[in-house]
Amino acid sequence: MPRRADIASILFIGACFASLSACATARMHSQDELNNASLACGLTYGELIQDAEVKKLLILFREAPPPDKRACVYRWARTQHMRLVVIDSIKFPEE
Repeated sequence: MPRRADIASILFIGACFASLSACATARMHSQDELNNASLACGLTYGELIQDAEVKKLLILFREAPPPDKRACVYRWARTQHMRLVVIDSIKFPEE
């Protein structure tokens, strides 16, 4: 008769897998990758920017992005192990 695994060993194995998945780090994405993600979410070129110093930050640079587009970018950022930063209000100086 096969031996059943006890609950402690199952929890231990689960904790090991969870700790390994937390080690994933963000990488620097190319501008083409960011543009493809922008287009997939209904944005235009250049509206997604990745911070070069803090690679985990993905910046959505668009004035008042709709919730559906914001959610799409958020999902993409999470799959890439990144944090989304949204710039809601943009004021350019008059020249």
